[in-house]
Amino acid sequence: MKQHIGVKLINATPMTLGDYNALRGWHMPSDESPEAPGHLVEYLGGGKPNCEGFDNYVSWSPADVFERAYRPTDGMPFGMALEALRMGKRVARAGWNGKGMWLVLDPGTSAVRPRPGSPYHKAGLKDVVDINAHIDMMTATGEMQPGWLASQTDMLADDWMIVE
Repeated sequence: MKQHIGVKLINATPMTLGDYNALRGWHMPSDESPEAPGHLVEYLGGGKPNCEGFDNYVSWSPADVFERAYRPTDGMPFGMALEALRMGKRVARAGWNGKGMWLVLDPGTSAVRPRPGSPYHKAGLKDVVDINAHIDMMTATGEMQPGWLASQTDMLADDWMIVE
């Protein structure tokens, strides 16, 4: 088998295995403890609903497995913030001084023809070009700053969060 690493956006709440089996209408297996700690997990945007009352696929995860695989979205390292950007989410650092600041991933645009009068056109670019993916920042003054770059502090911080 090939090794994999995963990134999923989930909703979760603590729930014992017994409570999960009751939620699903299942009988508790005799060789498992109904008091086993864990979490009810709902995979956001991931799978057909399999339990009444939920919009997505749900499952149960033992507490130790859950704690190794997931962390809250309001205390992420930079790598997880990048994955959230790839999922189309906005992210920010709790430690940023300005309020209302956040990042967004622009996926880029293919086959762009520079408009007459634009700086690209004035610079002599007449052919169709591709604009590469890039990260932009909404500033505290409400302006969009294209081409944001992470500092060493940003890359090593564990205070990244998803901004709704």
